[in-house]
Amino acid sequence: MLSPYPQLVRAGFRRHATYRQAALAGLTTNLVFGLLRAAVLVAVLAQRPVVAGYDVAAAITYVSLGQGLLTVVLLWGDTEMSRRIRTGDVVVDLGRPWDLQAAMLAADLGRAGFAVLARLVPPMLFGAWAFPFRWPTVPATWAWFAVSALLAVVVSFGVRFLLNASAFWLLDARGVIGMWGVVGGVLSGLVVPLAWFPEWAQTALAWTPLPSLFQIPIDVFLERDGTAGALAAQAGWAVALLLVGRVALHHGSRRLVVQGR
Repeated sequence: MLSPYPQLVRAGFRRHATYRQAALAGLTTNLVFGLLRAAVLVAVLAQRPVVAGYDVAAAITYVSLGQGLLTVVLLWGDTEMSRRIRTGDVVVDLGRPWDLQAAMLAADLGRAGFAVLARLVPPMLFGAWAFPFRWPTVPATWAWFAVSALLAVVVSFGVRFLLNASAFWLLDARGVIGMWGVVGGVLSGLVVPLAWFPEWAQTALAWTPLPSLFQIPIDVFLERDGTAGALAAQAGWAVALLLVGRVALHHGSRRLVVQGR
């Protein structure tokens, strides 16, 4: 029997490619907010030409990549699994001949593939056209950036899977998902570079998966130091989160059966 997971990757891509007008509207919003964020960072750099290794070109690149990766990584908005747990429809998903976590990850990778084309490439090209931009100087950087972006998607999926799986115990996961929406963007390097944070905060965040979502892929593209170590950290967090997610799904599904008796 053919594996369903490649089919799910393609289905995830086609599902999101269907809504082209929504993608265009989201891209326009991303560009507008990107201009606002770029104006703030450039205003800071007007006082000091370089802050923690970021000049104007690096800051513009940072904003363009961050806005583009926002939909690729999908920091917010994924609540489908928690809704299905709350309504009990997840029983159907658990009864299908697949691994639920792997199936959801495959669909998410397909979604991310479309987002790369529709939401990542345009902000990069716009930033390079309108402002100073920092392109990689080493060809291999493009491959490392692709690997880092892929790992960022997996790490984000791992976090979102756990947040949604909390509905097995909380019944309504909207609270923890909303809390993640508040802190996730700031502490992952989406709003401002983590290099601008106090040193103690950088050290603390380095022990979390948060930099793996945005800061590390952007740093890889900008060819900042420590690419190999950063990719290893991303891979470690991706594996750890997926393993914890499997444990949570196992215990949560057993709890769901107990509730259904």
